[in-house]
Amino acid sequence: MKKLTVLQTLPALHSGGVERGTLEIARALVAAGHRSIVVSNGGRLVDQLVREGSEHIQMPVHRKSLASLFQIRPFRRLLRELKPDIVHARSRIPAWVAWLALRRMDPATRPRFITTVHGLYSVSPYSAIMTKGEVVIAVSETVREYILTNYPSCLPERIKLIYRGVDPEEFPFGYQPSAQWLAKWQHDYPQLFGKKILCLPGRITRLKGHEDFFQLVLALKACGEPVHGLIVGGVEDKKRGYLLELETRVTELGLQSDITFTGLRSDIRDVFSKCDLVLSLSTQSETFGRTVLEALCIGTPVVGWDQGGVGEILRECYPEGAAQSSDQKALIAMVAQALHAPPNMSPIIKFHLNVMCKETLAIYCNTLTA
Repeated sequence: MKKLTVLQTLPALHSGGVERGTLEIARALVAAGHRSIVVSNGGRLVDQLVREGSEHIQMPVHRKSLASLFQIRPFRRLLRELKPDIVHARSRIPAWVAWLALRRMDPATRPRFITTVHGLYSVSPYSAIMTKGEVVIAVSETVREYILTNYPSCLPERIKLIYRGVDPEEFPFGYQPSAQWLAKWQHDYPQLFGKKILCLPGRITRLKGHEDFFQLVLALKACGEPVHGLIVGGVEDKKRGYLLELETRVTELGLQSDITFTGLRSDIRDVFSKCDLVLSLSTQSETFGRTVLEALCIGTPVVGWDQGGVGEILRECYPEGAAQSSDQKALIAMVAQALHAPPNMSPIIKFHLNVMCKETLAIYCNTLTA
């Protein structure tokens, strides 16, 4: 296989599934001897990206405004200088910038254009750019069906289903944290002592099902269950008002001693290992559900709404945790059952990271030889 130069582009490198997927493919490219370049507006993950052998070029391809069109010419100049074999766009604004830059280049020599649909975007001409790739990667069957239903001009043979994956070495079954980590955890969160811990992971946004989580904790507490709810996830500046709403709601429900906001954690594996149950309660379908898979990989049970990518993972790996969407009574009953009789968990044998990386690199190579 010849050495490839692959340029991935996304808005920024702060946190989230798109960002982590970008780093994972970048790492796989480097390990295979290829040149890996990422174009974004930067962020806290840039240092890790560069440390792992990739190059990062900062460019403001993150603004959802017409001003981003001014990046088309600089992006085209960058492509002519770097001469990548593949341009892989992972979000709408960077995809528009890349696609419009490529249109003015010689079709015989320009890079090949690939997209990954990470979200169930609003259906519009603006979102349609994510279906313009020569290959369109869908991160779950839910996403593949979304594309086929809403963008009939995207032929089925151009869509390739590649599930996201988790590294079983990073999230080993039966994982237990170090004594040092555990001592600090107990020092930082003494309110968790003697409680059954329920965890709702994810960034602080209105779609993550916080109200359902509060009602779940409230109902279990009313039944005498010694539960404590952990909300694990960072908050962007523009979402701080919503975080204040959540904190106010906790007070209104009298749950100040029963709910803890941990903020962003880089030790989610350790956190999951000390939880009795992880929840996935998004009010809209998730495209995949990485945190669900991470928890299941180490052996922590999960209960979540049976919809979207989360439903796909649960049905395949842990069907006992798939709750009928929005059925709060069923959710409470399932969680109570899992707490009273903890299930016997088994190692996860699907959705592995190495499969995702291998299939993505194969697409890069096959696209160049097609």
